[in-house]
Amino acid sequence: MKKHRHSASLPSASGVLDGFAGNVASSVLMASLILPGMAVLVARDAAAETVPEKSTIGLKYGSYQDSQPGLDRIKVSSPQLYVQVPVAGVWAIEGSATGDSVSGASSRMHTERSSASQMNDYRKAAGMKLTRYLSRATVSASVSYSTEHDYTSRGLGLEASWSTDDNNRTLTVGYGTASDRIDNTSNGTNTAIDRHKHTHELMVGVTQVLTPTDIAQLNLTRSLGAGYFDDPYKFLDQRPDRRNAWIALARLNHYVTQFDAALRGNYRYYTDTFGIRSHTLGLEWEQPFGRWSITPGARYYSQSAANFYLDPVLDTTGQYDVGATLASGIDVAGARSFDARLGAFGAITLSGKISYRVTPDTVIDAKFDNYQQAARLHLGSAGSPNLDRFRANFLQLGLTHRF
Repeated sequence: MKKHRHSASLPSASGVLDGFAGNVASSVLMASLILPGMAVLVARDAAAETVPEKSTIGLKYGSYQDSQPGLDRIKVSSPQLYVQVPVAGVWAIEGSATGDSVSGASSRMHTERSSASQMNDYRKAAGMKLTRYLSRATVSASVSYSTEHDYTSRGLGLEASWSTDDNNRTLTVGYGTASDRIDNTSNGTNTAIDRHKHTHELMVGVTQVLTPTDIAQLNLTRSLGAGYFDDPYKFLDQRPDRRNAWIALARLNHYVTQFDAALRGNYRYYTDTFGIRSHTLGLEWEQPFGRWSITPGARYYSQSAANFYLDPVLDTTGQYDVGATLASGIDVAGARSFDARLGAFGAITLSGKISYRVTPDTVIDAKFDNYQQAARLHLGSAGSPNLDRFRANFLQLGLTHRF
């Protein structure tokens, strides 16, 4: 049995560790406008972007491992390639490719292993983005494609930005759409063949220079999704066929003059028609030391449970009772799911990045993230009962060269 990308909590370079539901509802717009495999959403300079003077090539390798008590779950190895080339002084072409080699234990319902406890898969993803640079504006279009054994996704994106005459404010608008096909070819209970899901997203944003040392960004995204949202590898998993969401993202970057360092903060609020509400708060400090740069960071994430999420049933000894849990789900009419990723929980991520500038045009770096998730970390309450703790580690090595 396999776990397809539709419900997976697998990593990407952009930030694997935003919580399970956050990954399930990750931004289609960002996936299409910012190329897969190398995606890093950074608050842009408020001044109008200029065409890059040099070409850039980036190589990265990511390694991911997660676990729960008594079970090492998913392992992912992910080599990635990124290329950007300026053309004719007013255009830039970007391309990226990545391959995720996934293995480990297949998804569980709460704390119980599935009937087939191992999975192996290989996902291929690629994207291209074309940008036209104007005097105070940019216009870009992008395409993305990814495929694995039972899931195929195609994405398109459009984005435009305009800067004011004083270069202190930049306005951005973007549109992204994705079309996904799900083909579960296993003999599982909820086999899904030729099922489809479509998502449309519209994003508007503003980046503003506040002071000589402060820059702020605010983005608002509306996501509209329709189609197949069930997880065919879980028993009695029936979800609504529409999932609409609002996503608000705020960032503040501050240059700390006395330390020649940068302090970056961000807050993200997410709400959708599944009933999930989530908060993400992150802080990062980048400290240069000559050719070296060290960036420690921390992130807190909390989400409420989906309206149709079902808690597990325990027996008299406090152990997970599979039969009683399934029986409780059979009696529920309409949408229902035992997927623990739809429960209420909180998570803390501690990260560290170190980079070294070999030459003015060549940088090597390494980043490590440690993710800890538990119901007790839920904001304001104890979270969903009887959820197993979840842990994950993510290591990424990179080389970037301009020429």
